[in-house]
Amino acid sequence: MNFQSRITRAPIPYDLDRAAELPERLQSLAPEMREVLQGTLGCSPYLKGLTEKEDEWLEGALARAPEDAFAAILADMRALELDQLSSGLRQAKRRAALLIGLADVAGVWPLEDVTRALTDLADTAVDCAFRRLVAAEIKRGKLPGAQPEDAETAGGMVALSMGKQGAHELNYSSDIDLICLFDQDRFEPDDYHDARASFIRVTRKMTSLLSDQTGEGYVFRTDLRLRPDAAVTPVCMAMEAAERYYESLGRTWERAAHIKARPGAGDIQAGWDYLERLRPFVWRKHLDFAAIQDAHDMRMAIRDHKGLHGKLVLEGHDMKLGMGGIREIEFFTQTRQLIAGGRDPDLRVRGTVEGLARLAEKDWVPQAVAEQLTADYRAHREVEHRLQMVADAQTHRLPKSDENMDRIARFMGFGDTAVFRAELTERLRRVDELTEGFFAPGQPSGKPDMPTLSETSAQVVERWHTYPALRSQRAVEIFARLKPEILTRLQKAAKPDEALAAFDGFLEGLPAGVQIFSLFQANPQLIDLIVNIAATAPELARYLSRNAGVLDAVIGGDFFADWPGVEALTEDLTGQLSVLGDYEKELDAARRWNKEWHFRIGVHFLRGLISADEASGQYADLAQAVLAAVWPCVAANFTTKHGTPPGKGAVVMGMGSLGAGRLTGRSDLDLIVIYDADGVEESDGRRPLASRAYYARLTQALVTALSAPMAEGKLYEVDMRLRPSGNQGPVATSFAAFQSYQRDEAWVWEHLALTRARAVAGAADLAQEIEDFRRQLLVEKGDKNKIVDGIVDMRARLAEAKPSKGDWDAKQGAGGGQDIELIASAAALMVASPATRVVTQLRDGAAGSGWIGAEDAEALSAAYELFRKVEIAAKLLTAKPFDPEAMDEGARAFFLSATGAERVRDLHDQMRAALADSAARINALLGGAAP
Repeated sequence: MNFQSRITRAPIPYDLDRAAELPERLQSLAPEMREVLQGTLGCSPYLKGLTEKEDEWLEGALARAPEDAFAAILADMRALELDQLSSGLRQAKRRAALLIGLADVAGVWPLEDVTRALTDLADTAVDCAFRRLVAAEIKRGKLPGAQPEDAETAGGMVALSMGKQGAHELNYSSDIDLICLFDQDRFEPDDYHDARASFIRVTRKMTSLLSDQTGEGYVFRTDLRLRPDAAVTPVCMAMEAAERYYESLGRTWERAAHIKARPGAGDIQAGWDYLERLRPFVWRKHLDFAAIQDAHDMRMAIRDHKGLHGKLVLEGHDMKLGMGGIREIEFFTQTRQLIAGGRDPDLRVRGTVEGLARLAEKDWVPQAVAEQLTADYRAHREVEHRLQMVADAQTHRLPKSDENMDRIARFMGFGDTAVFRAELTERLRRVDELTEGFFAPGQPSGKPDMPTLSETSAQVVERWHTYPALRSQRAVEIFARLKPEILTRLQKAAKPDEALAAFDGFLEGLPAGVQIFSLFQANPQLIDLIVNIAATAPELARYLSRNAGVLDAVIGGDFFADWPGVEALTEDLTGQLSVLGDYEKELDAARRWNKEWHFRIGVHFLRGLISADEASGQYADLAQAVLAAVWPCVAANFTTKHGTPPGKGAVVMGMGSLGAGRLTGRSDLDLIVIYDADGVEESDGRRPLASRAYYARLTQALVTALSAPMAEGKLYEVDMRLRPSGNQGPVATSFAAFQSYQRDEAWVWEHLALTRARAVAGAADLAQEIEDFRRQLLVEKGDKNKIVDGIVDMRARLAEAKPSKGDWDAKQGAGGGQDIELIASAAALMVASPATRVVTQLRDGAAGSGWIGAEDAEALSAAYELFRKVEIAAKLLTAKPFDPEAMDEGARAFFLSATGAERVRDLHDQMRAALADSAARINALLGGAAP
């Protein structure tokens, strides 16, 4: 569709007489087009002058689709030779400005199309200049080692489009902010200085070519001051030097500037590669609420510099930097992107409108707020454009005179200036209200009252200033605002001194304070969570101080949602690891992810949102998801050196509590690895290994991936002693050897162990074969007498090696959880039950073994469930031998709630009675044999 067939609106001419003076060749246009031109030219002397200069070209352009006419302008620019650039680019700028302006005011193009076209014009102008100037350097032999064809990628030079240009949001009179860089790796070390000198010349000539005011005007004012340390660095820098600067000295405003950065001209691919290397600087791996204060400080500094404080007055108001202006919406959007974009790549977009939409989609901004700010942003930008169209002025200020305010109102389509003023005032105030509360939330007037503290608590608080988290002045300032609120909430605990002492352990363990205190300041609800954790589970609070990044998950929006299940967890972690492309990053990312989910389970359990059994199941789901997602990463990394796994691959089997799907918060993982080389003798990699050695080393790599200390800690400790022949056997067992061993050599206890075995990672087809064999073996090895003899022997060994640790040890000792697990495994083996859960095994055994009766099965099941509640709750509270009498009141209250008891003494008596009853029942089942 051509231009005039798509017109949706026309401005109201401010000066009807001047508006009627169209060039003669344009008088024959359709009435709709004449109306747009008359209104536009009656409001904009600048566009009127362009029309008079380009009337012949305009007549032809208006007969085409505006997209086609604009594409032709860009094509003409790319065809210019070096000696044609100065004049040719200025002519292209005139024509593009006229075409874009008319498409804008006539409603043919929406805001995003208008700003994109202005940006494409700037990108093309810079790229044309780069290519031609670099070609000239190559022709003169000034760019070492470069050939003529290298001019197509500007010899390895790139201009990063920053700010509005980077986001495709240029206005009509925008400067273009560029950072010019070159890829030093394209040159030999001895040629570095010559190459740098050549690129500096190109940058200076490009700037002059675009910015100099000639008789034909200018193309774009070009600003190179966003580069690192612009006062002392050359106008074009090596990428490596820029990276070093940002890694060591980069500031928050430079991170914010790079949100919108993209390669706009020159070697585009080299530019993208550079930005990918810079990603960790821009996008922090943890939520970065300290960025709020940094952004607020920048806003205030700009207002101070421009003298923009004070009441809102429309006359002379700055639509970009003033109260409720464009920059407020941009800062609001960018700062929220900086906060969360490190964790969520979907937020790493350049455009303001798109950024608001993504933030709303991810619940970082209410949908209604995002929609309102988007509408206000578009309206603000339209006012900005009309201001600049009037006289091609680099201005964002509203007119000071009534006459010129009337002109802008007519240009915006308002017949009544009073209506225009009222709507604009309302919009500016609304933007200010929506954004100011984010950057500077209301604070209570005056200094907050400090609560009265006991002498003990006062002494604790007195030493806080010596802690590492309060070393910096900025941390001290933020914490000073939080301190009264924290102390007030701690004083509401049942035992304030105990709660404060626990919080003190959290604070003392923090290595730094600015980020975590900023997080608390922006999310006051976290203070309640920390106080609750400190008062209930001091050890979890100390864990938090070492791993404060896990609090990011609490802010994510779904922290208190229902448990997603092992499949969804596996998919989530697999997706996060799949995009990293670096093995060490994958393992660290898995550790961060695991810590967040592990913390989530603990908090849900602590707050009574889930039962002990649900927490135990979730800990097991989490471990399985980690194994299922990390195993492919381990295998892929191993494959790069030694080739693909020979034969059918390998399976990771979960044993013991993992196999049963029930872990505590401190459980090791009992694993065995079974492989099937299927007759293949060695791998096919560049460093091939015999199949047995291949799988042994692959298994060792898995153990290292899980248990090696890294920057983000460990995933899990691993125990592989349940493999055939224990520590004397190979770490990975072939399926054939596994079958032979289990049928001909294994002890009864090893068959018992298989009753709680299941595949948790690896080759699905082989996993099914192993499960089929496991079930068949259970059928073959169900001899009751042998099983009972084996249990008697095993109980005696366990009693000697792992005696009970005290009155509250619910796992070890006669009648404890481990004793009941043995009986459950025996019952399952006798009836060949495929179940791996203890309670299910007991009930299956009662139904068909003829060994254990229903009454015994139910009694042991009830005792086991009680013991598990005690164990799981105790493990959350401490790693030491458990004694509820030594716990703070908050911890005891949680412990009683988790176990369903009213008093510690009642629970103790109930547990001792259950232990004695279980021991008696088990002894009777084993013919009176005590351990």
